[in-house]
Formats: sequence, C-alpha cells, structure tokens
Amino acid sequence: MVTTISISNEMKEKLRHLGKSGESYEDIIKKMYNMTKSNILLQYLYDESDSVSIDEAISESRKRWRK
Repeated sequence: MVTTISISNEMKEKLRHLGKSGESYEDIIKKMYNMTKSNILLQYLYDESDSVSIDEAISESRKRWRK
C-alpha cells in the first residue's frame, strides 16, 4: 500500500541532499528511521542515571555480605 505525506519544499530539498544518487525518498526516510532507532537504543543502553560505579557496588556488597 502506498500513501502520500505532505512536506514543505524546503524539507524535500533537505531530504534530497541527505540521500545518495538513485535513492528514493522512501530509502532516505528508512535510513533516517533506522539510525534514529539505533540511537534511541544506544541512549537507553548507555544511560547511567540509575547506575553506580564498580567501586561503589563492591563497597556496598562488602558491607551487606560480610564473611
């Protein structure tokens, strides 16, 4: 199934400049989508907001599980 989306001429030109010779707008948009999806995954994987350093983890484990 094919659909039509509306974009400004300015955006159309920007998309055209992102693509390589012979690439369709769909190819360019797919490439952008895949890159964005990968970046979102990487941001999630590298998010350190709820993590602790190895040294902190070792110190905490030694306090909790003393021999």
